[in-house]
Amino acid sequence: MEPLTLVIPTFNEGGTIDGVIREIPPPYRSDIIVADGGSTDGTQAAARAAGARVIDAGRGYGRACASGAQAAHPASTVIAFMDGDGADRGDLIAAIAGPVLDGTHDLVLASRTRGEREPGAISWHQILAGRLAGFGMGMLYGTHYSDMCAFRAIRRDVLERLALSEMTYGWNIEMQMRAARARLRIVEVPLPYRRRAAGCSKVAGSIDGTLRAGGRIVATFCRVAGSFR
Repeated sequence: MEPLTLVIPTFNEGGTIDGVIREIPPPYRSDIIVADGGSTDGTQAAARAAGARVIDAGRGYGRACASGAQAAHPASTVIAFMDGDGADRGDLIAAIAGPVLDGTHDLVLASRTRGEREPGAISWHQILAGRLAGFGMGMLYGTHYSDMCAFRAIRRDVLERLALSEMTYGWNIEMQMRAARARLRIVEVPLPYRRRAAGCSKVAGSIDGTLRAGGRIVATFCRVAGSFR
């Protein structure tokens, strides 16, 4: 088994989490953590039945990611993250985790905008946000990103050194900004992206969700850009 922990933050993904976990290839299934934010739809029970460890992470996307990383198996040298809605291609996790496990890269991210996408899988404003954020990070640090996809893998010691503090939807962009500032070995991998398998997106599924997530991402960008570490 690979020395990898896969963290899946969830909140009411009972209709999808079983399929998400079971799609992960056996070599990457040794330590799957579902970091749950208080689901009321059976997500936790479904995740346990599928073979994952479940932790109560509290509310907040970044808090769930951070809690899952902290709970990783002591032998894991790489931490991977993906969403629990079935949109990420978990069967292709080797494309994300492989370069980090092999030691050629510190951070590998899936790019939804550079890969094939099912119709309706990602909204125009998500694509625009990724491009604008990528442009801003390129201007600041010279590292050009095309997306802020949740599907990613990072060396555990590197993640600890980055000392991320954002506990909301700004977690992903803070990781990318601090990684670029630290001149890490980073690569984006174009991967296919699907429509969520069931339910409604907490971000793109409503105007309120989009505005709240967008506001946190912008606030995080400004905070990190203005910091000295």
